[in-house]
Amino acid sequence: MDTGFIDHGRIYDYLKNTTPPDAKELDEILAHAKELKGISFAEAERLLMVEDDAHLDKIAETARFIKEEIYGKRLVLFAPLYVSNLCNNDCLYCAFKKSNKSIPRRTLTFDELRREVQTLVQQGHKRILLVSGEGLGMNALDYTVKAIETIYSVKMGKGEIRRINVNIAALPVEGFKRLKAARIGTYQLFQETYHAETYKTMHPSGPKSNYLYHLTAMDRAMEAGIDDVGVGILFGLEDYRFEIMALLQHIRHLEERFGTGVHTISIPRLEPATGSDVSVNPPHAVSDRDFRKIISILRITVPYTGMILSTREDAKMRHEALSLGISQISAGSRTNPGGYSESDSAEQFSLGDHRSLEEVIRDIATMGYIPSFCTGCYRLGRTGQDFMDLAKPGLIKHYCLPNAITSFKEYLVNYATPETRKVGDALIQKMLNDVPEAALRAKTAASLKKIEEGAVDVYV
Repeated sequence: MDTGFIDHGRIYDYLKNTTPPDAKELDEILAHAKELKGISFAEAERLLMVEDDAHLDKIAETARFIKEEIYGKRLVLFAPLYVSNLCNNDCLYCAFKKSNKSIPRRTLTFDELRREVQTLVQQGHKRILLVSGEGLGMNALDYTVKAIETIYSVKMGKGEIRRINVNIAALPVEGFKRLKAARIGTYQLFQETYHAETYKTMHPSGPKSNYLYHLTAMDRAMEAGIDDVGVGILFGLEDYRFEIMALLQHIRHLEERFGTGVHTISIPRLEPATGSDVSVNPPHAVSDRDFRKIISILRITVPYTGMILSTREDAKMRHEALSLGISQISAGSRTNPGGYSESDSAEQFSLGDHRSLEEVIRDIATMGYIPSFCTGCYRLGRTGQDFMDLAKPGLIKHYCLPNAITSFKEYLVNYATPETRKVGDALIQKMLNDVPEAALRAKTAASLKKIEEGAVDVYV
């Protein structure tokens, strides 16, 4: 079977014949990591072999240091928006698979979609991830483009959606060009598993069963000019060490071909889904211990790449993950079409965190994390390589923290309860002191005053 640029043989050989690094080598790798330039993929592979608890603690400590130095306490929030659960695939782990007759199927009309967006906007959301099953047929892209247009058109008082990321089926280059023209943010597609034989088993039929076509989706997206792309692994389908090594090969391939890697990495774990035996008994279940290891190693290896954690995880794990390297989380999520304005039945998978957006915000603000709804970089063209050129020297701090502060203030003024606003305003005053330069700090304070007086969408 042609596995493209994923060298299965090399990964098999490495996992079979490689021993963990000793204490000296581990310390050398982690010292290199603390220079905040990332480590080589060869060094990352060495970290994957670590099993000793004390050594894992050292890796986690390094990940926390890197997360704090680069991202501080900033945390981006978004909501997934499912527009259709029709699907022509039969993925064994998914409730939306074609053969599952136990869930109702629907595709939102544009009026229904508008109601979903209105509900999200009224909650205070600014960033969404549009998600669709692969069952809309020949008109799928036309529907998606119209859906994007509909979402951007919704205005509720001072609220609106300002960034739409998209997770839909792999497209040809011309299709991706249409997505870019529709003003999407990041194009996101999970490989699910990089292991070709496992992929074949898990995707027995449907368009998604083509391993190579799915694998090369990001190539076509970037050929089409979409420079922010997001990848993901569904952990539990195969040995997580294999998956991470293959992911690094994927990133290297994109860097060599396009000069930049991926904008985000999503790391969901397999959760129970209606009609799926695989999801209840994962072939390679990932423990909490190994999940913390995965997050830590990815943060150390690609320190400037966004890492996304979904509401599959419960509040306790999400708390731990924030300090280890997660920079984006979904909040108040529903994973079925109509789930925000109607009901949460027939979801794609079981959620671990059922809290509302405001409950999540109050919780993370109490922990000292500042929720960010910022979309400034996307709208000013600071994407792809331009973003990395700012991020790697640390200059992105001059934008991200002030914009996190002002976008959070906008949420507090327009959507928060008095209790949440009290917690949030106290956090903002504390965070204002962390803005790196006096002039920028003064500008941020002035922006906060404007927002108090009624201004919205204030960013640098």
